[in-house]
Parts: sequence; C-alpha cells; structure tokens
Amino acid sequence: MRKGFKLLLSLLLGTPAWAQIIQNVTYCNPLNIDYTYMIYNANEGLSYRSGADPAVVQFRGEYYMFVTRSLGYWHSKDMTNWDFITPEKWYFQGSNAPAAHNYKDSVLYVAGDPSGSMSVLYTDNPKKGDWKATPFILNDLQDPDLFIDDDGKAYMFWGSSNLYPVRGRELDRNNNFKPAKEIHELFNLDGNKHGWERFGENHTSKEKGYVEGPWMTKHNNKYYLQYAAPGTEFNVYGDGVYVSDHPLGPYTYAPNNPVSYKPGGYINGAGHGSTVLGPGNQYWHFASMAVSVNVNWERRLCAFPAGFDADGLMYTNTAYGDYPHYAAAAPDKAGAFTGWMLLSYKKPVTSSSIRASAYSADMAVDENVKTFWLADKNDDHQWLQIDMQKPAAVYAVQINYSDYQANLYGRVPGLYHRYTVEGSNDGKTWVTLINKKDSFADTPNDYVQLEKPVTVRYIRYNNVHVPANLAISGFRVFGKGRGVAPKTPAGFKVNRAADRRDAMLTWAAVKGSQGYNIRWGIAPNKLYNSWLVYDANQLDLKSLSTDQMYYFTVEAFNENGVSQATTPLKVK
Repeated sequence: MRKGFKLLLSLLLGTPAWAQIIQNVTYCNPLNIDYTYMIYNANEGLSYRSGADPAVVQFRGEYYMFVTRSLGYWHSKDMTNWDFITPEKWYFQGSNAPAAHNYKDSVLYVAGDPSGSMSVLYTDNPKKGDWKATPFILNDLQDPDLFIDDDGKAYMFWGSSNLYPVRGRELDRNNNFKPAKEIHELFNLDGNKHGWERFGENHTSKEKGYVEGPWMTKHNNKYYLQYAAPGTEFNVYGDGVYVSDHPLGPYTYAPNNPVSYKPGGYINGAGHGSTVLGPGNQYWHFASMAVSVNVNWERRLCAFPAGFDADGLMYTNTAYGDYPHYAAAAPDKAGAFTGWMLLSYKKPVTSSSIRASAYSADMAVDENVKTFWLADKNDDHQWLQIDMQKPAAVYAVQINYSDYQANLYGRVPGLYHRYTVEGSNDGKTWVTLINKKDSFADTPNDYVQLEKPVTVRYIRYNNVHVPANLAISGFRVFGKGRGVAPKTPAGFKVNRAADRRDAMLTWAAVKGSQGYNIRWGIAPNKLYNSWLVYDANQLDLKSLSTDQMYYFTVEAFNENGVSQATTPLKVK
C-alpha cells in the first residue's frame, strides 16, 4: 500500500498514520490466541479460559499447535499469527496433554487418557482435519509423546506422576504402532539434588514434585528428552532435559537444568512444552504459564527462542520473557529482546468505575496476572487511564483480560473484543493509537505494536465490547522513556546455604530502578537462566543443583533501559 493512500485512509478513519497497527514484527507473552473456555467441573460453574501443554509441529513449511482440551487446534504460517481449526473429524474432545509428530507426509497425533485406550490419529491435510485413527493399541497413558526417529523406528514416552518415572517404549510403526513388551524406566525427579524439582510456589513445599510432559528433540544425533516439573500451578513450573545417544537411554541429566524457566515478572511458568525448528532454522520452545485465579489449571501459552550451544547444551532464553521480543519471522532478529521497557508499571491510574475495592484500577498496572481491575459495568462508557508522569515513546500495548464470572463454557462462537487506545500529552487532547472499534477478533491477551512510536504522557483504554465482565489484569504499555537507564547494582553477593540447593542473592538498591534481572548459569558465557524481580534487592533462590558450580550476575532496569550487568560472580 503506497504511503499517500495510507495517509488518506488514516485521516478518513480518524487514526494518525503514524499509529497504524503492524503485524509479524514483534510478539509478547502470553500468546494472544482465542483460548477455549475449559470445563472441569460444570456443576461448580467454574468458567475460565485456559491453554496448556502445547505440542507444536512444522508441516509443509507451516505450523500446527495442539493444546489441552481445546476442541481443535491452531495453525500459523509464520509462528506468530494463529488461526483456530475445527477439524472435520476429531476423536478426543476432552484430550489432555496432546503430542504431535510430523512424519513424512502426515501429521500424527496422540493425547493422554489415563483411564482408557488410545489411538494414533493421522492426516495429510490438517487444515481440513480429516483425521483417521489406528486401532486402539495403547492404554492408560498420561502426557504421551510420540517420536519417530530418522531410521523409521517409533517410540512412545509418557509420564505424569509424583511417584512413577518418565517411561519409554518402542512401537511397531508398520503394525499400527503396536507396542513392544519391554517398558524402559528412563528417569525421575530427584528433588534432594535438583532444587528446581521441588514442589510448591518458589519450591517451598515439602510435598513431592510431579514429573510430566515429556517431549523429544533430536539434534546432532543426540536425543534431548525434555520434561516438566514440579507442578503446573506454580511460578517455578519449568522444563528440564536429559540427554542420550539412544531414544531409550541411558540418559544423563543436563548440568544447566532447568532449560526453560520463568519464575518472575507479570506472568510465570515455562513448563510442559515442545521444541520446534521455526523460520530461519531458529529453535523455539512453547510452554505453559500459570494464571491460577479461578482454578489451579487456568493457564496461558508462551514462546521463547531456544537453541543448542557449541557444547551441546540445550537452552531457552526467557530473560524479560513477558516483554516484547522480535517474532519468529522477523529477519535476522527472531527472538531478540526489543529493548522496549515497561512504561505503565505502578503509574497513577484512574478508571470510569470499579465493582469493589478489591478490584481497583491500580491492579491493572501492578505486573501481577492474578490481580485485576473490574469495571462496574461492561458497556462502552468504561475506560482506564494511565498517567506515565512524563512523556515517553510508546511502541506497543498489551491488554490482558481476566475471566471474572464469565459464565462461558467450551468453544463459544462469535466472541470478540472491541476497544480503542488513545494517547495525550495534556490529558485533554487525545489521538487514537489503536482503533479496534469494529474488530471481530477474540483477543483475550491482545498485543499491538504501533507502526511508529508515538510520544505521549497519558494512555487511555476505552471499552466498546467484551464477551463477559470487563476485567483487565494487565494494561501494559511498552516503549522508551526520555530519562537515563539505572546504574549497575553495587555490592552483589551470593550466599549459598548449607542446603546447596538454596542461595540468598543480595545487592544494593539502585535509585530510579523498577526492578532487577538476575542471570545465572554454569559458566560465564552460559548464563541461560534468569529471574526478574520488581521492588526488591534480594532473591531467595532455591533452584540449584547440589553438585554444580554456578556464575551469577544482576542488572537493574527501568522505563528508560537496562544497566550494564555485574561481572559474573563465581560461586562454588
């Protein structure tokens, strides 16, 4: 579209040309797809959206994502924009923890059923969804993973338990995937050695953790069998990996575990995922994030750039993992952090109304997915306004809706969100930054990047239509402030406890900072894990392995940028 026509069109629509929306360049977790409303106990009237346990596969240059209990699956050409497919034939309406595999000219699919028989489904046209089923050949498996090696041999891995290990079994691909008699016990959790495998929020529970969600990735003739722990509802839910020279082991624990871990920030969790090779041969790891407001199993999906280093270590980059990053199809930048900082954090906020004091407007800017602003009504007179206190360049906005007494169940047709976002420098004269007054898209975690940044001080969300109650857990504004980035934290110390799974990290508070990002790993150039904290200058870390040496750094950040990190500190 020529620039002159774009300018004319924007004037006719009442939206500045510099604030038009673009796609495919950046994305922001949690992923913005039309999540299905789950039904776990309809008698209790629990209504909530959820997406979990994503199995993503590449097929004929495009991508398919299968998700627990979603009554279908999603398709994407660029691994960024996803559209839902209701299959022509479907055998698992309430399927849990699905697995999928691209083999030759078909997509193969299985889903967990801990109390009955299972089939392998297959189709050569997943866009149509004319799935066919093999005879029932597997029984009583939860969290299955189907893998077919380069030599044509097929394997099934499974496990979801705080007692039993991840197990594997060879299948006869030429005989309807009939399983071999021998079952191989591959590995289990060892919370006494691996701190991140301990149960509970921040790994503080004495209960045994759950090992679940195996997923196999083959890279350079090595087999990387990933697994999730310690529980999907916790901030510390992540994925680890064991490595072997053969699909059925023996397996060796990776020293840099967990390989996918996001315990801090707005929304937490990076577990029970799948790893897939995306555009430009960049690996991506898709996983589950916890909301856990209506029920423990209320979740969202996320995607992080992943890879393998020169030493064969698998890793996932979750640093600033719920800030904007370049999308999978972005040339030469896929997965890189944009550097756009959070402009809305704990800034003064006002609203048209609130339902009750427990759901005040400031809940939409506190960087906590579990709290939310709840408007007294759902009509087009409701608004939410942030004073960023100083003018700043706005690059993108994310609006995360919360499901408060939605009373919607299953795959509900015709849902959509309509709103506008305006900006102002004086709180009186407003320009439209985002215009979705006529949208028919269902966007529960809407993320919008502006074509060009717009410098404003005030940001206002104007509601037009929501599917249920108007509740927003995160009105998040990203861009660049006009001030200076904070200084590097001083006095960084790591005190590893007698229980070597634990360490207390402390540093001097930095004036003008919003928070801090801690990175650690097994070498100065392998700081693959990170934890983002707000308003604190210490971290009680309980994620370490007892027999592993680590290096740590910390950096400060605010709306203007990120400081230099401290020199990696070696801790025996």
